[in-house]
Amino acid sequence: MKNEILRRIRQESATVTPDSLPSFYTAMGAELASARDTFFSHPMILRCREDVLPFLNDEFGHGIEHSKKVAIEGCALVLGEAGAIGLERARRLSLMAMLAGLLHDTCRLEGEHAARGAELSLLILRDYPLLDEEKHMIASAVRCHEAFSPPAEFDHTGTQILADALYDADKFRWGPDNFITTLWEICNYQEWTLQQILDKFPAGLEMVASVQNTFRTNPGKIYGPEFIELGLVMGKKIYHIIQTFCRKNDCSGHIIP
Repeated sequence: MKNEILRRIRQESATVTPDSLPSFYTAMGAELASARDTFFSHPMILRCREDVLPFLNDEFGHGIEHSKKVAIEGCALVLGEAGAIGLERARRLSLMAMLAGLLHDTCRLEGEHAARGAELSLLILRDYPLLDEEKHMIASAVRCHEAFSPPAEFDHTGTQILADALYDADKFRWGPDNFITTLWEICNYQEWTLQQILDKFPAGLEMVASVQNTFRTNPGKIYGPEFIELGLVMGKKIYHIIQTFCRKNDCSGHIIP
């Protein structure tokens, strides 16, 4: 019965859509197109996509679709730095950012998941045609992608760009994506009742809002806050839907006849 209630609420919440697409998708359209081409054609990326599958948990909202978006958008963010660091370097770093995006949540259900993911990244990348320095740069980016921790500062410019791009692309997901898919997958995985979801919702909205001004790349600082604002608008509407339902029904798990 509880899953049926959650399914009904999720269906109703699916009518809540963003007022518009984040402007990131038009402003950085060329970089995103290049990133998508890399994602679907580069041999190293194709290999990594297969290698990370056993470690990603789709049921917890951090599976292959999440990693795909982070990989593509992290890659695009690095390509946006081409004017500052040169096109050739940006292309190499963007490939590494895509690998970091695919790898960053491979240990998502473990404690200290970012540190554990960094260790696993080095194992997965062991035989990849990358320099040892590049493998460690990717692992460093994975290690410091979590929210609510001080921004990592690196003396190496390339590592800093990778880490910042991975963080920003991951936090883009805290916008509309959070309320379209991630929220419901986590709630279902945790087997929360609708009342528990309702009780947790205000703190969840505050948590999302708290990352709004933490973006680190130049494009992230420009476009990231809009992702969060669009997500918050959706989240407040969904919260109202759940509140309305729970005024009329027993949200502990059973509908009152």
